Amino acid sequence: MNERQNHTNQQNSAVTVIGLGPMGQAMTRSLLNAGHPVTVWNRTAARAEGVVAAGATLAATPREAVEASGLVLLSLTDYRAMHDILDDATASLAGRTLVNLSSDTPERSREAAAWAAGHGADFLTGGVMVPAPMVGTQASYVYYSGREQVMEEHRSALALLGAPKYLGTDPGLAQMMYQAQLAVFLTTLSALMHATAMLGTAGMKAGEALPELLASADSIGAILRAGAGADGNPGTAIDAGEHPGDLSTVTMMGATTDHIVETSTSIGLDLALPLAVQSHYRRAIENGHGTENWTRIIDSIRGPR
Repeated sequence: MNERQNHTNQQNSAVTVIGLGPMGQAMTRSLLNAGHPVTVWNRTAARAEGVVAAGATLAATPREAVEASGLVLLSLTDYRAMHDILDDATASLAGRTLVNLSSDTPERSREAAAWAAGHGADFLTGGVMVPAPMVGTQASYVYYSGREQVMEEHRSALALLGAPKYLGTDPGLAQMMYQAQLAVFLTTLSALMHATAMLGTAGMKAGEALPELLASADSIGAILRAGAGADGNPGTAIDAGEHPGDLSTVTMMGATTDHIVETSTSIGLDLALPLAVQSHYRRAIENGHGTENWTRIIDSIRGPR
């Protein structure tokens, strides 16, 4: 089969989507809009009504859903849900590709890949890095890990969800990247709410505070890149074990965390977040790194007490 024929077959290939929360519904619609026959299944069948009206086929059972397509996308709460749903359909998995786009731990992703292989199926771990309304748009991208050949075989269909970004053969790697991205995202959200609460005690409404705070959050990437050196990559120096303190130091940043904790305490806010941040700087200072760049806190995060 030549490359053009393979591309055409990918475009016309049947796809199954199991799990019809907002993300699963968005993926189904994106595939339907591109002309793929899509079979769906969800525990609560009523959730399928919208995508069925748009052209999807509702399977009566998970086994029927799996048998309808060579490519099966899973959009579930976690990996336990995959086993709960597919454990009665394992006889139908051989020769198919499972792409699990659910959130869980890297180790459970590796276990799931071994489980799938044991039933003759290929397996890809995926992490969708946009909310449901952005699936299928130019801003959407998805991390994958597993056998690269498997991803390439289904690239045309997978690209309809978002630009595929392949990380490597380890099935846990895409999940690790997904969790790492969410660690940044969720911590930032908590920081924004903490800061909004701080300003609220001074009489400033959230509608006034958040535009200022979001401008600060938006600038962080540019600030880090500006101080990163010639290549513009803030991680290069960290990889080299270099933490020059010419622009900012652990001691300086640590003093700021002390002030945040004191302020938050005086106005009666929850201290979980500021105390956690403060502890990173205090441990770095205790270990003799006060004059180095704030990036030195990575040591205590890598090996906390």
